[in-house]
Amino acid sequence: GKLASQGVEEFALPLPASVLPPLIPDDNPLTAAKISLGQKLYFDSRLSADDTVSCATCHDPAKGFADGKPVAVGIGGKTGARNSPTVLDAACNDFQFWDGRAATLEEQAKGPLINPVEMGMPSHDAVAAKLQKIPEYLPLFKQAFGSDRITIENIAKAIASYERTVFSFSSPFDRFIGGDKGAISDSAQRGWELFNGKARCNNCHGYVASVPTFTDNKFHNIGVAMHAANFTELARKAAQSPESTAALAHSPAYSELGRFLVTKETKDIGAFKTPGLRDVALTAPYMHDGSQRTLEEVIEFYDKGGEENPYLDGGIRRLQLTAQEKADLVEFLKGLTSDDLAHFLPPQAGSRSSSQP
Repeated sequence: GKLASQGVEEFALPLPASVLPPLIPDDNPLTAAKISLGQKLYFDSRLSADDTVSCATCHDPAKGFADGKPVAVGIGGKTGARNSPTVLDAACNDFQFWDGRAATLEEQAKGPLINPVEMGMPSHDAVAAKLQKIPEYLPLFKQAFGSDRITIENIAKAIASYERTVFSFSSPFDRFIGGDKGAISDSAQRGWELFNGKARCNNCHGYVASVPTFTDNKFHNIGVAMHAANFTELARKAAQSPESTAALAHSPAYSELGRFLVTKETKDIGAFKTPGLRDVALTAPYMHDGSQRTLEEVIEFYDKGGEENPYLDGGIRRLQLTAQEKADLVEFLKGLTSDDLAHFLPPQAGSRSSSQP
């Protein structure tokens, strides 16, 4: 497409002037050729073991780069234990995955390919070998990386490069904060006041003009799904478990330990990454386990002070919001939906992309 014709010079992200560009790894500068290749890979279901699941299956631009399901559904209808997070603005995250086990988008992109309940490939070598046999990819890798020998490193670099272009900083809220007071309704404006005041949302989802994704990039236990298990016992077992963090994260038994699986620190038991709030109206259901079906339910959850448990974050407490205040908060959150998501839809919706319903 139009990206490919721009050759291999560094690609400048179309960000608003006030927004800090995300860090790009030194060994993977953004180029139009890599972005174009990454987009093709992102929508190609041949990256999965049975040719049915692409990155876009669980991170679909039409659904705010999520999938509308409580937990991810991979090959053969297999389900994991966690909700698919949006790819929108993921370049701005300090960590990837709900438990932060990947530091970069490159590292993140490698995970689902070989996860048995996601894309199900037997190994990273198998992914590279499969693509090596698809003739249309050879010139694209050659153009992007100077070699048509396909490696998992280059596959991940291309997908990450495409994902770094997926931003959503043009919403009614952005026009409002830029001075257009009529851009969001009176109700949404009251919601914004509550967000920064009585409702305490800004403790974790504070707005920063230079990185306006509405997350502190930290991990908190707010008690989601905490009523269900004996965490102390689980944590003890997980700390002794030889399995990888990724395997434990997807096991229904251990998934709820959250960040603890990565750090093995007691304070991280049941703590999950604060997600950004951009386009949040499009990405239901909510929370790391998809347990809250609507924005209204999420507000109710916070209003009651989360779910009591020994590891509950100190910032979580009952809010005593009125029905009107709850409605105003939801209105505010709806004003964070970007106007330009349509341009992320793949140009050839019918061909080999995985946009079947």
